[in-house]
Amino acid sequence: MDLETKALLLSVGTVQVAEPRAGGRASTAGPGAGGQSVFFQSGPHIARLSVAQSSPLCLESHAEGVAILMGGREIARGRLVEPLLHCPEQAYITVSERCVFDCKFCAVPKLSGGIKSRQTVLQMVEEAARKGSLRAISLTSGVEVSPQAEAERVAGIVRDLKRFSVPVGVSISPFPGVNQILKDAGADEVKYNLECVDPELFTQVCPGISYQEIMDALQEAVAIFGKNRVFTNIIVGLGESDDLLRRSIDELTEKGIIPVLRAVFLHPLRVGEVQMQRPSAERLLDLARYLKRALEKGGLDGGAALTGCYRCTGCDLIPGRDL
Repeated sequence: MDLETKALLLSVGTVQVAEPRAGGRASTAGPGAGGQSVFFQSGPHIARLSVAQSSPLCLESHAEGVAILMGGREIARGRLVEPLLHCPEQAYITVSERCVFDCKFCAVPKLSGGIKSRQTVLQMVEEAARKGSLRAISLTSGVEVSPQAEAERVAGIVRDLKRFSVPVGVSISPFPGVNQILKDAGADEVKYNLECVDPELFTQVCPGISYQEIMDALQEAVAIFGKNRVFTNIIVGLGESDDLLRRSIDELTEKGIIPVLRAVFLHPLRVGEVQMQRPSAERLLDLARYLKRALEKGGLDGGAALTGCYRCTGCDLIPGRDL
């Protein structure tokens, strides 16, 4: 598939699975938590699609792999990629599958999942390492009690994981002092998610969270972790304008922060709480191309990422890898 076809797949975000053996793995991370997904690879591109029998896309097996059809017409042919832990070649682990915050696009607060112990995470990574394809570890986490307590928990796990001699990335809720805690523990990259770049919408979408505190942590992180090591998710489809998105992309990249442009996921547990509309393929392409230019202008390289979303590429159009 070409870039335009991947954009089309991401604009839909879901796929019907015709045969049980082609089914996917359950996610515990972020907005899509609780759902099944598959990783479809065609040529240099990978797309992660949630399994939904109502999807206009259909995945079918054939002699040489699988194909994706839309309206009865084949639009892409490739293969399914087996995720190692949540995504290919990475142990991507959610430590706390619950959160005291109530971001209106995210399913995690509604699911009240489990909390993984340090020993559990270590065992999961050991099993992944035995498969021989472990290239990175990414830890993400909700907030069971407080961001501070979560950071201490995750930092302890990072220390344990350095024995695997692969890069470790961390995505948690920030607070003053979080960067030094994670750096001292041995984290290689960090991601603190702004989510919604419209200040007025942010207060509705992420009640009880400080936008400025996230921005402060991101800016400090660049000084502590260095170039091409600091990331932030920006959700596309919460009612924000493209002009505001472009201004935010410029602001972030000028500060050395690499945005991840993520199409909003309309989780059934959250539908109707805030405005959510999956962006079109054209919008995703336009914004990805703008992001690529902004990264280049800022001297940043998405292809240099060691962990996380820029390493995986399944959910987004990634400058430095997809385009």
